[in-house]
Amino acid sequence: MLNRLIIRNYALIDNLDISFSKDLNILTGETGAGKSIMMGALSLLLGQRAESKYFYNQDKKCIIEGIFSVQTLNIEELFQQNDLDYDAETVLRREISSDGKSRSFVNDTPVNLTVLRQLGEKLIDIHSQHAILEINDKDFQLNVLDIVAGHTILLTTYQKFFKLHQKASNKLNTLLKESEQLKADQNYFQFQYDELESAGLISDEQENLEKELNTLTHAEEIKSNLIQISYLINGTDNSVISQLKEAISCLQNAEKFNQYLNELTGRLKSSLIEIKDVATETEYIEQQTGVNEIRKSEIIARLNIIYTLQKKHRVNTIPELLTFQESIFEKLNSILFTEESIANLTIELTSLKTEMQFRADEISENRRIVIPKLEKQIQEILQELGMPQAVIKINQIKLNEDQLGVSGYDQVQYLFSANKGQQPLPMNRVASGGELSRLMLSIKSLIAKHASLPTLIFDEIDSGISGEVALKVGHIMESLSGNMQIIAITHLPQIASKGHSHYWIYKDESSERTLSNIKILDKEERTLEIAKMLSGENPGEFAIQNARELLNR
Repeated sequence: MLNRLIIRNYALIDNLDISFSKDLNILTGETGAGKSIMMGALSLLLGQRAESKYFYNQDKKCIIEGIFSVQTLNIEELFQQNDLDYDAETVLRREISSDGKSRSFVNDTPVNLTVLRQLGEKLIDIHSQHAILEINDKDFQLNVLDIVAGHTILLTTYQKFFKLHQKASNKLNTLLKESEQLKADQNYFQFQYDELESAGLISDEQENLEKELNTLTHAEEIKSNLIQISYLINGTDNSVISQLKEAISCLQNAEKFNQYLNELTGRLKSSLIEIKDVATETEYIEQQTGVNEIRKSEIIARLNIIYTLQKKHRVNTIPELLTFQESIFEKLNSILFTEESIANLTIELTSLKTEMQFRADEISENRRIVIPKLEKQIQEILQELGMPQAVIKINQIKLNEDQLGVSGYDQVQYLFSANKGQQPLPMNRVASGGELSRLMLSIKSLIAKHASLPTLIFDEIDSGISGEVALKVGHIMESLSGNMQIIAITHLPQIASKGHSHYWIYKDESSERTLSNIKILDKEERTLEIAKMLSGENPGEFAIQNARELLNR
């Protein structure tokens, strides 16, 4: 429900602050007084594109603010989806600067126009003479049928399974594409893995082999040097060992006379022992060293395998090859996992489709049953609205099982005929603007009996009607206002007389610049306004009396 509307600096409005009642609010005024301006401001609040050329004062920004009661509309989820603070009294605000830049807020949280429009659609439904756009919409027509059928919970459950089915189906399609690509590469992956696996790579193998190959390659040179070392250490009378022994003997002779030489003697003896060990090891290594062409060939062959694999996979070390081997192993495993996931998803999809079909059949049957009831109720209201020959025909078209949509199997088509003997046809081909307005009013009045609707604004839908029909239109609006807030802009006194609150929109030319303004009328002012609507600017006593009678009905 729209509790309050604030408009600042828009078109002919400088500063307007108006509160609405919860039932039927009537807005009247002369043509050009500002009714369309108010509707334009409200459209901006609901997300319409803004233009600064419509500002009252180009030096100030335009501000439009609406305060709504939303506790009965069940829109908490929309607030959660957009990370907005939910409040039973929600404030929408639109600020437009003179350079055309726009900012939008919901409960003081900045939002983009898309969110503003989504929320606005849940709060206000504007019904004008151009209702043909909505009334011919297939989704709207089906939604009307579902509301009257009263299977909201069933439809919600079906849509839950439909979304799950869509999600699973999209996932399956993705997996199938991945599987197709993986299978195309599977043989290649398997060949790579087998090649690396058969190589039996060891992390530090390459370094050890390269060292061993270097030793075998230079075996003769190593052996020759070792022989020379052995000869120098212990091979002649002048060898290192012989000379050390002679030096030790000299020290032993001298230490008889100098006790401090004992330490030097001990150190030379230790050196002699160390050099003898070196000589022994040198001889051993020399004996072990030799040219082994067989082993050398084996190492070269093994290193060639390693180098070939490294070059092939563009790496430099065995650890990198082992990492690559592990990645291929994971890819091969993922192929098996993908196939298992595909099998599981296929089973899940079958189960979800069974659930969907069961509920879709029930929904479709409910629609079939309620169609005659809905046709009859619409025609009865149209008869009250001065269209006694009107016929409404609703065709239910059931799709194939593989065409299940978000609303089930069905599509519907509303056919209409306003005149006797005329074949019912799609409404945009046979209905005039006035007929469409009454048809939409009939449908909205039926919906209001079965569901909570947002504020409904009737913007001059009284074209082409008058007299008793106008009274009945007003009566239906009055009945609707028992379940929801109605704001009706009208030129007909019969409709205006049904309002619980009556607002008069007028031009104020008392200052240098014309202003558009609005005021709520008291009982006497309202009587006079309706009398003017009946007979003109200066109503006589008869018109005033007629206005009183309309108000007292």
